[in-house]
Amino acid sequence: MSKKLLGLALAGAMVLSMSGMPVMAEGETVGILMPTQSSERWINDGANMKAQLEEKGYNVELQYAEDDTAMQVSQLENYVSKGVDCLVIAAIDSGVLVNAEAQAKEAGIPIIAYDRLLMNTDAVSYYATFDNKGVGTVIANYIKEAKDLDAAREAGESYTIEFFMGSPDDNNALFLYNGIMEVLQEYLDDGTLVCKSGRTSFEDTCILRWSQETAQANCENILTANYADEDLDIACTAFDGFAYGIKAALQGAGYTADNWPLVTGQDAEVMATKNIIEGTQTMSIYKDTRLLAEKAVSMVDAVLQGSEPEINDTEQYDNGTIVVPTYMCTPVAVDQSNYQEILIDGGYYTEDQLK
Repeated sequence: MSKKLLGLALAGAMVLSMSGMPVMAEGETVGILMPTQSSERWINDGANMKAQLEEKGYNVELQYAEDDTAMQVSQLENYVSKGVDCLVIAAIDSGVLVNAEAQAKEAGIPIIAYDRLLMNTDAVSYYATFDNKGVGTVIANYIKEAKDLDAAREAGESYTIEFFMGSPDDNNALFLYNGIMEVLQEYLDDGTLVCKSGRTSFEDTCILRWSQETAQANCENILTANYADEDLDIACTAFDGFAYGIKAALQGAGYTADNWPLVTGQDAEVMATKNIIEGTQTMSIYKDTRLLAEKAVSMVDAVLQGSEPEINDTEQYDNGTIVVPTYMCTPVAVDQSNYQEILIDGGYYTEDQLK
């Protein structure tokens, strides 16, 4: 290229830059780390992000670690050694990623935390998530209204309830638990809600790696030990996978449509929605992964172009080292009354998917 043409090209680039128009470096690569393909939602998250980033012209490398923390560390280190331009991480256990994240920071690679906060690091630029405490309050308020707990209290009536909460190595799980207890604790305190197993603390109800099998085993043990002569009225679970395990445990214990408890969930997976339609799961939390992916993509754009993404929380997500600027999407409860409008009419699923 002649000096004259080079000068014109540089001048044009400067004009574009000064005018505020985005200039995307050709061939920029985004490395995405997802925790597992065993949950439908993470498959959807990864696919949505990859599609949206590629549409913007980025190269995308997407990897799943199948809930193997050592594998995820290795994947992160490989991305750093390859020199990707930006990282998006949904951690299995963020505690084991701290050293590799420090390597990324040293290499000048920005990190976006995706729906699981990266703890104890200053290498994270932004966090895209759902309002995790809000998820808990939506679940709890659904229970409160469905069972009309205030009327039950006045009438001196009570309902039995058991809790199945998220993984202790996932910061979101504690936020969700706190949201649930913010609403339900008063009913546990006054006896309107009765937890016969006595397992109400986060430590007693959390389930490592969000394991469906552990949730089923816990429910089977709880039913055998505490509900031989009385029905369980409410299974308050933090995840659709738990609800599947609870369904199997309830069926094994002889529950039918006549005494089936209220069962909650989170993620509005296809199977969960089918169970809602048939009546073996009462509700789930719809989290539009298209929207969450869009917010994460906007954060990638921001850190690579030196601009600011949309943020709606700068206080709540303290990771122990810094408060991470966050965009929180709003969770929505879905049940038999509104799944058609929200999930099908909203284009998230087709009717054929739910048959």
